[in-house]
Parts: sequence; structure tokens; C-alpha cells
Amino acid sequence: MTAQRSFEFGSPVVTLRGVGKRFAGGVAALDGLSLDVWPGQFVSLLGASGCGKSTALRLIAGLTEPSSGTIDWLERQRVSGKRQTEIGFVFQEPTLMPWATVAANVRLPLKLQGRGAAAQPRVEAALARVGLSSFAHSYPRELSGGMKMRASIARALVTEPQLLLMDEPFAALDEITRFRLNNDLLALWQALGKTVIFVTHSVFESVYLSQRVVVMTARPGRVFTELAVEAPYPRDERFRTSAEYAAACRKVSQTLARAIGEEP
Repeated sequence: MTAQRSFEFGSPVVTLRGVGKRFAGGVAALDGLSLDVWPGQFVSLLGASGCGKSTALRLIAGLTEPSSGTIDWLERQRVSGKRQTEIGFVFQEPTLMPWATVAANVRLPLKLQGRGAAAQPRVEAALARVGLSSFAHSYPRELSGGMKMRASIARALVTEPQLLLMDEPFAALDEITRFRLNNDLLALWQALGKTVIFVTHSVFESVYLSQRVVVMTARPGRVFTELAVEAPYPRDERFRTSAEYAAACRKVSQTLARAIGEEP
């Protein structure tokens, strides 16, 4: 199980070079982070709490600016230099508006973009993709934790983004729901062909989902190494209970321990 380039082609969707992020209080979250992500890949950022995984995701999304280094995009306007790649972001919490229906929550990104006229078909399609068509008129208080996260994923997909950023979206869910949503996410990824960058602190989740596991050091975070998970897709319970999966998890776990300084 080693990093490899067999699934990399063309130009990266996004490239980070020597990226650092220092906050106003003096805390350095990232230092010298370099990463390439190619179209259609499923990449996990794995590391201990506080290593800068979520900060890296927010930098990629343009929600904050790097203190040093560069972030370059495949699609960039020559004059203004603005990013044109459409991004969907799924946060750790569903962050749904409690006073709005599920459909209205999913419609929000289109409304903010002034695309209300074409919203309804897209909202219906996004809800269908996550299995929530029959809950379009329900309110967040009427949903389970897993259903709220499905609604959040639908909201991220409604703009038909090229790149889907996911910040530990399943961390607060019970194990059964988490496994089910892992399977559903992989099915969506394969069906839609999106590029996914997934932040997690779970070795098991990173191996199950990803083509590439990017292991990060303790804060200030940088890439310690990358590991490729070569198991084919679709992945299911047979893979989750296989010797191949167990061996891959063991390898990633040992690498993570070295990255955070728990092993020599």
C-alpha cells in the first residue's frame, strides 16, 4: 500500500504549494502544506484533532486566506485570477435553518446565486440523490441526525459542484448510520463523478472511502505522507470485513502514529 499515480491524469483541480496559516493569536495551524488533487479523485485528509485539516479545507474553499504559499486552480480567469470551479461544502454540523423546510434549505445556495427560476428541478434531483424526496416538506426538527446530514449533502450538491469538500460530516453519528452514509456517499461519488476532499480523524473511514489517504502531521499541519488504497470500487461490507481492509487500516494507523510522533 503505497502512494501511486495510476489514477491521476490531466491537470490537478487544485494545487497547494507551501501553504501556511497563522491566526491572529499567533497559532500556526498549517506550515508548508503541499497537495495536488486530480479530477474525479476521492481524497481523505487524515490527522489528529487540531492538525489543521479543517483549516486546509476552508482555505481550499476560499473561506479564509493563506498566510503564506499559493493555492492554484485548474480553471482560473486570466485577468482577475478568481477561482471558477464550483464548490460544495458539507460542514461538521448540518447547519440547517430550523424555520425552513428541507426543500427550502436545499434551495438556499441557488437562491443566493440568483438562480431561483431553475431551482425546483435541481432541488428535486438533489433530494432524490440522497433519498429524501418524501421529506421535502418536513422541517429539520422532524429528521434524524443521519437525515439532517443527507439534507446538508443535498444542499451541497444542488449547485452541481465540480469539487465537494466534506469536513468530518459523519463524526457525530452512530456507527450504523455512519456506515450507511459512507456507502451512500461512495455511490453518489461514483454516479456523479465529482472530486471529493474528505476530512476525517477516523483511520477506518479514510481507508473505506478513499483512493488516497493524505496523512498530516501534528500542528502546524503539513503532509507527512500519502498512501493509496488500491481496493476496487464499489466497496461494500465484504471489503469492510476483508483481510485487505484490515491490513490497509493497520498500515494507515501505523503511519498516523509516526506522523503525530507517537512512534519513532
